[in-house]
Amino acid sequence: MKVEVFCDGASRGNPGEAGIGVVIREKTRTLLEISDYIGKATNNVAEYLALIRGLEEALLAGANEASFFCDSELLVKQIKGEYKVKNEGLRPLNLHALSLIKKFKKFEITHRIREENQQADELANLGIDRQSLKNSPLFSKM
Repeated sequence: MKVEVFCDGASRGNPGEAGIGVVIREKTRTLLEISDYIGKATNNVAEYLALIRGLEEALLAGANEASFFCDSELLVKQIKGEYKVKNEGLRPLNLHALSLIKKFKKFEITHRIREENQQADELANLGIDRQSLKNSPLFSKM
């Protein structure tokens, strides 16, 4: 099975409250939408965690071919080997992603501008928004 995966990470504060968004599609059918809060993280860590979650979920869905679309140019170029991973915190995430990628028969990753990755971007921000609402009072204080 071949899937398309759109993924994005968001961080408010960099580092700050962070979330991930992932959309997995087979042809025109959406198989899965993920919106999760991941705690405090940098934007680059959030981008990697979104990619890793997308890889894991695509494999769990039975995909053996995958086209990934991400709006982080840094992440895409690091995964393709065009940029070195200089940040110590990103190295284990990069290695984990590469180990998951090896499980696909065919894999490609493409950089997309944010406007072309809007659904994943919205899901990443929704993950942060939902978490911030968990500690809100039921009724506003007067």
